[in-house]
Amino acid sequence: MTSTRPDLVLVNPGGRERIYQQLGNELTAIEPPLWCRLIGGYVRDKGREIVILDSEAESMGPESVAQRIKELNPKLVAMIVFGHQPSASTQQMVAAGETTRVIKDVTPDIPVIFVGGHVSALPEQTLSEEAAEYACKGEGPETVNGLLDAIDAGSSDDALSDVPGLVWMKDGAFTINPAAPLIKDLDAELHGDVWDLLPMEKYRAHNWQCFGELENRMPYASIYTSLGCPFKCVFCCINAPFDINRYRMRKPEKVVEEIAMLREKYGVKTFKIIDEMFVLNERHVMAVCDGIIERGITDLNIWAYARVDTVKPQMLEKLRKAGFQWLALGIESGSDLVRDGADKAFDQEEIVGIVRMIQKAGIKVAGNFIFGLPDDDMESMQATLDLAVELNCEYANFYSAMAYPGSPLYAMAIQNDWPLPESWAGYSQHSYDCRPLPTEKVSAAEVLRFRDLAFHEYFEGKRYLDMVTQQFGWDTRKHIEEMAEHRLKRRLVEELEAAE
Repeated sequence: MTSTRPDLVLVNPGGRERIYQQLGNELTAIEPPLWCRLIGGYVRDKGREIVILDSEAESMGPESVAQRIKELNPKLVAMIVFGHQPSASTQQMVAAGETTRVIKDVTPDIPVIFVGGHVSALPEQTLSEEAAEYACKGEGPETVNGLLDAIDAGSSDDALSDVPGLVWMKDGAFTINPAAPLIKDLDAELHGDVWDLLPMEKYRAHNWQCFGELENRMPYASIYTSLGCPFKCVFCCINAPFDINRYRMRKPEKVVEEIAMLREKYGVKTFKIIDEMFVLNERHVMAVCDGIIERGITDLNIWAYARVDTVKPQMLEKLRKAGFQWLALGIESGSDLVRDGADKAFDQEEIVGIVRMIQKAGIKVAGNFIFGLPDDDMESMQATLDLAVELNCEYANFYSAMAYPGSPLYAMAIQNDWPLPESWAGYSQHSYDCRPLPTEKVSAAEVLRFRDLAFHEYFEGKRYLDMVTQQFGWDTRKHIEEMAEHRLKRRLVEELEAAE
């Protein structure tokens, strides 16, 4: 507990039960909030006192968060709505909004700023809808620190006008200040070394990452080695806070130092690499692997994202030796036509070959598949499910295509007047209110129903369960069978089936 009045309280909003329904109790991960760390470290380096309230990890409801903020009485509250993957930002707006309204009821005089991917994509809408004085257009560190300087100067219009990336109301009109330039030296300024302010004993890995050793989901940490992505997938909103497709990397030796510190100080062996595209720059990836191997800390269980067309055969042996036990691949669709429309220019033969090559190297694959992409129909969605079953990856994630704010799909949806979710909760893949995009040939309800049926066909399939039993044992098979017993309730599907 801080002994002095903090300058800044950063809040990671919770709401896991609204986002994942009953799946959030035991199956989902609880991850250290990356952007709370990055912004917090940047501001603390400026000599300021900060506190991080991870309401998700601490299972704090809005009232508890508001009461804690009242006790701390900070100069500024920053509601950090980034999530643990790009698409998670919008769905977190529900808890962020609810929490902020309670904060304002309890402490109306403490200013609040919203920061995050969703916020950067829709700053004016965020400011008009939420009980906050400020929003951020951009990634956040310089904006939050600059706002603290402006508050110290009395929050005058002149002071607020100098805050880069600040979105605020001036004379009854929205004002969007020029964005802050992207921070280039990640290791010096966005190191995120504020682990001492987090409840490290509360974080846990996804269930699938620890198949065969489910007791090792904790302790757990997620770290980053790069920010942004050079690709332009139609469904992805990762670059919303950056405005451009800028890809920035940390120094590999600094990444290894952080892994070693977390291993030694907190006993963490189970890691996630947050990067949207870790397996991209071969030199960077191999340098991280070499550093881990040289440190002799290869008893790790790490997972990271990769694209089918960025995985090189010569990388796999070293990745596995360095403790990379899982790669998550964005396969997306079983249809060449649909994949081309999503800017995924590789064919099915390549997909099968790469997956088998990864598995042969002793690395497990989590395949990511999407139903309801713009060119999808029932036949192409079935082709996607057929491909998933053929690949028989050690785990599979099934998504419905969603027009996330900040993605090209969102811009297309607005331009073409496509129906969008009625609330931010509808952007959550697992929520009751989930409303994916329709296609020309398939309704949103049909896409969602197909997705949910595909999940159960895959995880209840004999071929998959037999593979799991052979590779991970009977305890993991039983765990998956229990997982598959959960049936998500969906408003759209209920309405569809009532009408049929």
